[in-house]
Amino acid sequence: MRDATLFPSVQADAVVVDDFTQGGAHAVAPAAGASAASPAAVPRYYGETLLALARERGHIVALSADLSSSTETDLFRDALPERFINAGIAEANMVGVAGGLARSGMQAWVHTFCVFATRRPYDQVAMQVAYPKADVKIVGFLPGLATILGVSHQAIDDVALMRALPNMTVIEPAGPAQVPAAVRAAADHKGPVYLRLLRASQALPAGTPWMPVRIGEIQPLEAAEGEVLLIASGLMVEVALAAAARLRAQGLGVAVANAHTLKPFDDDFVRAQARQRRLIVTLENHSVIGGLGSAVAEAMAEAGGGARLLRLGVRDRFAQGASMPWLFERHGLTPPAVAEAVGRALAAGDAR
Repeated sequence: MRDATLFPSVQADAVVVDDFTQGGAHAVAPAAGASAASPAAVPRYYGETLLALARERGHIVALSADLSSSTETDLFRDALPERFINAGIAEANMVGVAGGLARSGMQAWVHTFCVFATRRPYDQVAMQVAYPKADVKIVGFLPGLATILGVSHQAIDDVALMRALPNMTVIEPAGPAQVPAAVRAAADHKGPVYLRLLRASQALPAGTPWMPVRIGEIQPLEAAEGEVLLIASGLMVEVALAAAARLRAQGLGVAVANAHTLKPFDDDFVRAQARQRRLIVTLENHSVIGGLGSAVAEAMAEAGGGARLLRLGVRDRFAQGASMPWLFERHGLTPPAVAEAVGRALAAGDAR
């Protein structure tokens, strides 16, 4: 689940890699006497899982908007070419084709970057997928600030858009260890799904356990009695775990939970925790408007009373074109920044 390259400590002899389709410019330090690993050495957790599913289930077809390598669907294309469609850079048309395939009894998997899977073809997603409850899985890569390519490619509003659509399920796995289960959960769900992914930048450490997914349930990761609960989604789960460790070192009781399903949302979990905690903190690689923070706020407001809420994410602004570590630092989404924000929120509560 944890990706050690998310916030790397850059060594003087590190190799700097410009990865324009995934994590932005980041440092990869090779082992002594070894050359830097090639991209082919990184397992393709999404692409391998989808291909395995397609071999099990003959009704699965895949579509790509001319991004088969960046979405790992080149594995599907090469193995099952008769069930693969490259729609070109025409996302709205691709979504319409997927809706038609679903009406013909197929399960259509649509692939592009998150911003081009949501904002650009939104009317087609609404009318040809969500409204008829078509069995279409929309898979977006490059979530939030996870790209060097700037505002045009940074999907900071995609969760808000997809949560607003009736019949749409929204899933964001915590990391590579949860991707296979998320893919299978989406495949087993009859109806529209938006799957928000970040490709792995390195192999999982040996012995890393696979993480399950139960649609509609928040997943406790580190249970603890105490004042604070961190609820995170996607790659912010790693940040939450690291921030919790810092806060515990200061003597605070901190629990961590993974909101891998952003719709349907686990309101019951939030309401139960709000009765037990002093502060609930949401962490998302997305605008604080309309995403995880809003889902938690809605649940808490309807329950009434309980804990205070602190929403951490991209404030009401566009980001910049820069590396992911720089962007996370800039927008206060690193473990130290999160720990400091929690400390300030607790202190402000004491001052009331």
